[in-house]
Amino acid sequence: MFMNFWYPMCTSAELGKDPVAVTALGLDFVLFRDSAGRAACLSDTCVHRGGSLAAGRATSDCIECPYHGWRFDQAGQCVRIPSLGRDGRVPGRVRVDAYPTEERYGLVFAFLGDLPGEERPPIMRIEEYGDGGVREGWRQTIQVFDFPINYQRSVENGLDFAHNEFVHPTHGFSYQNEDTYEVAPLELIETPWGIGAWNRMFAPPLADKAMREASGRVEENAFVSVGLGHVGAASIWTWIHPTEQFWIHQYLFEKPVARDRTIIYFVTLRNFLLAPEHDQRMIGRNEHVVFQDRDVLRKVRPLLSPEVPRQEYLVPADKPVGRYRELLREWTARGWRIDSDEIEASRHRRIYAIPCPARRSVKGWVLDPVPTAREPGA
Repeated sequence: MFMNFWYPMCTSAELGKDPVAVTALGLDFVLFRDSAGRAACLSDTCVHRGGSLAAGRATSDCIECPYHGWRFDQAGQCVRIPSLGRDGRVPGRVRVDAYPTEERYGLVFAFLGDLPGEERPPIMRIEEYGDGGVREGWRQTIQVFDFPINYQRSVENGLDFAHNEFVHPTHGFSYQNEDTYEVAPLELIETPWGIGAWNRMFAPPLADKAMREASGRVEENAFVSVGLGHVGAASIWTWIHPTEQFWIHQYLFEKPVARDRTIIYFVTLRNFLLAPEHDQRMIGRNEHVVFQDRDVLRKVRPLLSPEVPRQEYLVPADKPVGRYRELLREWTARGWRIDSDEIEASRHRRIYAIPCPARRSVKGWVLDPVPTAREPGA
């Protein structure tokens, strides 16, 4: 798992007046809103005696530890220690890591790392959004899936053109055409924080009558243009264009919880059947497809993608997957990969925090930063 990326922590609707406990990258966080409704994200562990801040309450623009009432503001600084009395001086070292937050697309994101703003990878952009929200002519749905799978295997699945016909036969080729099937050579689109690619895929008619009529397709069977790619370590985009006018654009923001658990925030934009009563039609279609992916990925071995290239035999159709793995190795060399083995080995006697941006300028922290691994297998 990698720090120094933006991760979805919860939906905006989930974050109300009460604090929300979130686990991401194998560590615990607390999210809360201040009196103006702005979201804040802190490391969950009180540096006094280890209380869970998420089990406390949000008050006076702070989060209050339920154990001894210590209060921490949105910047992570302790501003009140009740046992010291009204005029007690709070030591400057009493602080927890605080992470930048942004709300977009109905989700609350936190930047879990210490990079300054100008160096941070971006939140994956949803092109169908403008300053006022979803652009005219598009309709959005959000679904949340909590799966017992590894996030990297999930991202690689999203970068894989060749699995569609076998994992999702309802919208892959008809098996009588299997002898002529192949994945055309792929040309990667390189971006600063990821890659993309486009391909044409054979597809039978849509089973849903309303969607079939909305698509305007007249052929019994046809090719569909599909684009896919990723931004950073755990965000995927998929654009499906059955016709020139009928588009489905999907954006998956993944939150690695643990090595064997990933929460996926699945945002879908469509430019057809825009009335709200059609939302369930898209939600049901997405569930059907995503559950098929889940059922395959939960049985993939090993759990984690191999870090040594020769341990899996990749073919040209795996070109996007291979490039994604190269980028993960580059980010590992930068010191962004969390050493989960070390954290797990010491979890009963030691608590770590992902270093926040303030650690670049402020010295003297109670919790140690997470250990990182710069070499594969370290």
